[in-house]
Amino acid sequence: MSELQAVSSDVAFTPAVKAVQSRKGSRQAYAERGDWRTEIDENLAAFLRQTDSFYFATASADGQPYIQHRGGPKGFIKILDKNTLAFADYAGNRQFITQGNLSENPRAYMFVMDYAHRRRVKLWGEAKIVEDDPALLQSLMPKGYRARPEQVILFRISAWDTNCPQHIPQKFDAADVAAALAARDARIAELEAEVAALKKAPVSERSN
Repeated sequence: MSELQAVSSDVAFTPAVKAVQSRKGSRQAYAERGDWRTEIDENLAAFLRQTDSFYFATASADGQPYIQHRGGPKGFIKILDKNTLAFADYAGNRQFITQGNLSENPRAYMFVMDYAHRRRVKLWGEAKIVEDDPALLQSLMPKGYRARPEQVILFRISAWDTNCPQHIPQKFDAADVAAALAARDARIAELEAEVAALKKAPVSERSN
């Protein structure tokens, strides 16, 4: 936490934000709510283990923002300790905007959505690129995933918080929908086979 921050939520609730909150009547409620969490607990760990997609925000030294999507198999975000997350950064379009931003401004932000359960988690912190640790990169690479790992991104959490589900549309991954439909179709086929067998059985057997 920065020396200028009295509490962890000050990472987002700047004096300007607090002034607006006071003017619009929400400042006291947020002040009474208390501090935001700064360490990874079991609830956050379980949430991240099911995460296969999130948005990663950085900014240049002069504050120009940039948001990029990051994805992979569920669990591709790894927990190194109670404050640190890490993931393999795959080769992409080679614009290197995120890396350039982090080279001059380490502040970063992760926005993680779970559309199926209408949940979202916001994480503030600082990030850095690690290019010279092949062992770490290999340990973070999901087994069997077809992507070319280029480097590692480490994210040290300053604060994290959750949002209410209001206005989050409920969406489901295609793979989860396909699995549910396959299970339904298998059950339908099983019931149809049972019905067909009953129709072929003698009347005396049907009544037993």
